[in-house]
Amino acid sequence: MRKSGCPGGVQLRNRVTGKCDQSMSSSTQGKQRIAGHLSKSLSSADSPESTKKLHPRPSDKLNPKTINPFGEQSRAPSAFAAIYSKGGIPCRLVHGSVRHRLQWDCPPENLPFDPLLITLAEGLRETKHPYTFVSKEGFRELLLVRDASEKAVPLLPKLVPVLKAALVHLDDEVFERGLSALVQLSGVVGPYLNDHLKHLLTSLSKRLMDKKFKEPITSALQKLEQHGGNGSLIIIKSKIPTYCSICY
Repeated sequence: MRKSGCPGGVQLRNRVTGKCDQSMSSSTQGKQRIAGHLSKSLSSADSPESTKKLHPRPSDKLNPKTINPFGEQSRAPSAFAAIYSKGGIPCRLVHGSVRHRLQWDCPPENLPFDPLLITLAEGLRETKHPYTFVSKEGFRELLLVRDASEKAVPLLPKLVPVLKAALVHLDDEVFERGLSALVQLSGVVGPYLNDHLKHLLTSLSKRLMDKKFKEPITSALQKLEQHGGNGSLIIIKSKIPTYCSICY
């Protein structure tokens, strides 16, 4: 009886020992997995990419939302981006340590406004660098040439819808670029813009409800009135009754 009981007892003890060993092994494996995860987390935190996010470079502020020409784009390039990449804009971006500038292939006064000025106006809706800078600065510099007025006035029927598209854009920076371009255009063409002004004021009246845009829009309306004269005031008051004239 004693001999027959011993093997069974040994076998039972072996089963118990086996279960305990398996439980201890599972616990050990769990601890090893946790240690592995912690090691990966620490190594990723010390990686150069993580350090770059915690300590951004000064150039990150200078080149916001920079486009990667070598990366795969999820969407097809815009018309402006396609034209720019093919050299259709006769200028190139010169990177500076403090600010960027444009270098034109030839003097801007020798360039035809049609379709260049319209193309630059379309680029105001871009949200990636360098397209944002090229379109805004190119539009501004082109309107600074000596005979800009006589070149821009015939293009108003094409320019106004493009500027309106920028003014109704959901991106705040796009709207601000469109507003700046509108003010500059009004200073160049003067009262000639009055016939098209009503198409642009609706979007301004809607954005005027936003407190952060109240001051820049009011300033823009004042400049539109100055450049457009009494005729522009009548149109502005018809669309934005709360506007107060600074000239009359």
